[in-house]
Amino acid sequence: MDQQPNNPLHGIKLEQIVVELEQHYGWERLGQLIDINCFQSNPSVKSSLKFLRRTPWARSKVEQLYIDTKNSPWGKKD
Repeated sequence: MDQQPNNPLHGIKLEQIVVELEQHYGWERLGQLIDINCFQSNPSVKSSLKFLRRTPWARSKVEQLYIDTKNSPWGKKD
């Protein structure tokens, strides 16, 4: 099995990322942090996943926010 020790997103599905970010920030704050319509207008996990899977620049921003959130002191849950 391939190991990716330098990839912080290894083994984490996009759906998990979106769900955790929504639980942490809420849709309103998420839409402020990342200016994409799927977080601002009638947001849902399903519509966000559809958009992010076909929009690499937006997916990259969401993944980076997830990494930053997990690495921040207030993002860590012990």
